[in-house]
Amino acid sequence: MMPPLHVDLEQLARRENEQTEWKENVADVNDVVATLCAFANDIQNLGGGYVVCGAREEMDAHGFPRLVRTGLNATRLKELENLVLARCRERVFPGIAPLVEELDSDDPERRILVFLQPATGTAHTFRRERDGAKHFVRVSRSTLEARNGLLRDLLVRKGALEPWDRRPCAAATVADIDLLALRDGLQRLGLADTPEHYFSSETSLSAFVPPLLAREPLTGTLRPRYFALLLFGRQPQMFIPGAISFFSTYEGVDRASIRGQRMELAHTLTDQLRVMLPALEAESKALFEKSDTARPTVYKYPVRALREALVNAFAHRDYELVDPVRVTAFADRIEISSPGGLPLGVEPDALAAGTAGPRWRNQTLAWFLSRLGYAEAEGQGLRTIRSTLLDAGCPPPEFEVDAVRVVCTLRAHPRAASARSS
Repeated sequence: MMPPLHVDLEQLARRENEQTEWKENVADVNDVVATLCAFANDIQNLGGGYVVCGAREEMDAHGFPRLVRTGLNATRLKELENLVLARCRERVFPGIAPLVEELDSDDPERRILVFLQPATGTAHTFRRERDGAKHFVRVSRSTLEARNGLLRDLLVRKGALEPWDRRPCAAATVADIDLLALRDGLQRLGLADTPEHYFSSETSLSAFVPPLLAREPLTGTLRPRYFALLLFGRQPQMFIPGAISFFSTYEGVDRASIRGQRMELAHTLTDQLRVMLPALEAESKALFEKSDTARPTVYKYPVRALREALVNAFAHRDYELVDPVRVTAFADRIEISSPGGLPLGVEPDALAAGTAGPRWRNQTLAWFLSRLGYAEAEGQGLRTIRSTLLDAGCPPPEFEVDAVRVVCTLRAHPRAASARSS
C-alpha cells in the first residue's frame, strides 16, 4: 500500500505558486492533466508540483493569503480522481502516475483532492480529445504549451534533443571544413595531429567535446556539427545565416550623431573575433588627470571586461535566429547585443545583480572559445565583467533582456565625461 503524502495545505499556500495549482471547481479535467504533465516536465527545475482540487486562495482583510477549503462531494471526488489518473496513463506519453491524497475541507461532508507529480527525466506530451500531442510546461504560475525556443529548451534539458551546437548539419559535408582553419585551431590547442586525423565520428579534440563530425545512421555520410562549421567552416553563413556580427562607432551619445566606422563581419567566429577584438579594445583609451595623485591614469573601459562581454555574446547567443551580434560604441558607453533571450535557468534579476550561475546555451562552442584563448573566465564571464568594471572605477554592467535579445551595456569611466567636455 502506498504511504500517505501528509500534504500540508497551509505550507503549500505559503510557497511560491509556481509549484501549486489551486482549482476550487474543476471545469475541465484536461486542465488538471496538462498541469500535471507540465510539473513532470519541470522546465523551471523545481522538482514537480501539486494540483489542489476543491480549494482556493484569497486575501483576508489585511492583505494576507488565506485558504478557502470548499471541498468536493464524494461522487465528484472519486470521478475526478479516476478520470485524471486514467488520462495520465492513456493520453500522456510517456505515461505519468501522480500521487493522490484526500484532505479535510471546511465542510465535513466534502473532501479536498490533491495530486502530486514529481519531476521526471523525460519530456512528456499530453493529447486532448481533438488536439495532437503537445508538450506543456509551467512558466511562473501558468501552464503553457511549449513552443519554439521553450520547446527546444525542454527537449535539450530532458536529453531528447542535442544542444544546437552539437547537432550535425544535414546540408554540410566534410568538404565544408577549412583545413587551414582547423590546422590553425589545432596548433592553438597544442595538438600536433593533422586535421584529417579528426575527420571521423569517433575522434574528438578533447574528452570534453564531441567529435567534429557525426555519421548519419542511414547513409553513413559524415556531417560536420554546427560548432565545427562556426569555428572551422569554409563558409559558415551558407548553413548558419545569423553567424555574422556588426561593429559601429558614433562620436556622440546616440545614433543621431556622426558615425565613425561600421564593419560587417562574416566567415568563421575566430575570423570575426580577430577583427572585432582589436577594434573594441581600441575603445579602452587612457584618461589622465594630474590632480588625482592616487590614480592619475585610468582607462575608459578595462580591456578584460570588453573581451569577456564580446566573447559571451558570441558563445551564448541563439544561432537559430537570423540576427547578428551587434556591438555599438558611443562616446559614453558600449552596447553589445546578443540574439536570443536568456538561457534557461538564468533570471534577469540575478543577471543584473551579478549572481547568476553559469548556464550555457552552446557549451561546446564556449569551451572552444575559452581554450582558443578568447575568454579567460569560463563559466564566470558575467562576474568577471562586473568585478573588472568595478575595480577599474567604472559603473557596473547593465542588461536589457527580452525574448529576442540580451543587451549588455558597459558605461565609460566617469572621467571620460570630463574629458569630452574639456
